[in-house]
Amino acid sequence: MSFKKPKDSNNKFARRVLLKLSGEAFGGGSLGIDVLVLRNIASEIKKAIEKGVEVCVVVGGGNFFRGAELAQAGIDRSRGDYMGMLGTVMNCLALQEFLEQIGVETRVQSAISMGQIAEPYIPLKAIRHMQKNRVVIFGAGTGLPYFSTDTVAIQRALETHCVKVLMGKNGVDGVYSADPKKNPDAKKYSTLTFTEALVKDLEVMDAAALSLARDNNIQLQVFGMDDTGAVSRALIGDTKIGTILKEG
Repeated sequence: MSFKKPKDSNNKFARRVLLKLSGEAFGGGSLGIDVLVLRNIASEIKKAIEKGVEVCVVVGGGNFFRGAELAQAGIDRSRGDYMGMLGTVMNCLALQEFLEQIGVETRVQSAISMGQIAEPYIPLKAIRHMQKNRVVIFGAGTGLPYFSTDTVAIQRALETHCVKVLMGKNGVDGVYSADPKKNPDAKKYSTLTFTEALVKDLEVMDAAALSLARDNNIQLQVFGMDDTGAVSRALIGDTKIGTILKEG
C-alpha cells in the first residue's frame, strides 16, 4: 500500500501522524490514571495541533487489564483480551476529557459498538475529523482478541494514511541492543530496519506489528516520554529524538 499525503484546507501538504501510547504511560507506571501525566500529554498534543499537524492516537489498556496476564491467572484469554479492550476505552475517554478541557476538539472511535460514548471506527470519518483539526482517539483495539494495540496502531495508521507512527516509551529514550537498565553497555540505535529488529528480537513491538509495518513500508519513530516536550517534538517532526525504524 502506498501512502497518500494528506492535504489541509489550503491545499498545502499536512502532516498526519499516529501517536501510540501505552496504558502504563497513562497510569504513570501504576494502576489507574495519573492526572498529571495525562494533562502533560494533552498539552503537548495541543501544541502540535496548533502547528497544523493532524493527530490520531491509539492507547493501550495495560494500566487496567492485560489479556495475556489475566490468562496466566486462569481467565480465558479471549475474555481477558476483551477486558483489556474496555480498559483502552476508559483511557480514550480520559484523554478526550483532558484535551477538551484545553480547547482541543476530539472524537473517540471504538472497534466495539458503544454508541453512547464513542463513534464506530470508520476510517474515512476519522480522516475527515483530522482534516477539521480534531484529534481522533482509537479504542477497543481491533475489536477481536489476540491482537495487540501495537498491531492496531500500524493498521489504523495505514487505513487513515498517516505518514508515520510515533511510539512513546516510559523509562527509555529509543531502541537499544539490550535493556539499558540492566546492561550499561547497551547500544542505542539512531536508525534501524524492521528486519533487523525482528532478527535481533529487540522487542520494539510485537512481531506481527513489526511485520505489518515492514510489509507496508511505514515509518516508525520510538522515543522517550520522560523528557518534557518530547511528545510535541515527535508530533511536529523532530527526527533527532529516539530511534527511526524503516525498511531499506
